[in-house]
Amino acid sequence: MCGARHSARVRSAPYPVRVTPDSPAVAPVDPVDAGPTDAMIADVFSRGCTSRQALEAVTGRWGVLTVAGLRDGAVRFNALRRRIDGVSEKMLAQTLQALERDGMVAREVRTTIPPHVEYSLTDLGRRVADRLVGLLDVLEGSVDEVSAAQQRYDARREVS
Repeated sequence: MCGARHSARVRSAPYPVRVTPDSPAVAPVDPVDAGPTDAMIADVFSRGCTSRQALEAVTGRWGVLTVAGLRDGAVRFNALRRRIDGVSEKMLAQTLQALERDGMVAREVRTTIPPHVEYSLTDLGRRVADRLVGLLDVLEGSVDEVSAAQQRYDARREVS
């Protein structure tokens, strides 16, 4: 269940605001069809919210790299595994399954000889990938800054 209390972004509710029957120029809200409740609004900070589960799949150790690796188009499993240096076959399979379950990855079995499977991003997956690329660009462009910060941190820890 999701709630609106701890939303990452302030937003107005996507349903009619309750008004009193004597409010001017506004029809009263029908209690039978009052629209979604606060419990239906996605809240990534809520433990049981679907958006949080999807976030965990995308931002897990291999999720970001998998989504980014599929950004250029359909890829076979082993080609994707070679692209993501260090991922095991088991972890890539689990990551792809989680992303497929969340609607970000499509799995297509090709009826060729021999048969093979291709993975690609769905429309949702492409929207997520487009956002992740910006993050990857910032991180790759800041390697010198990150390395310097790590050296300063390590030097302080050695003195203590």
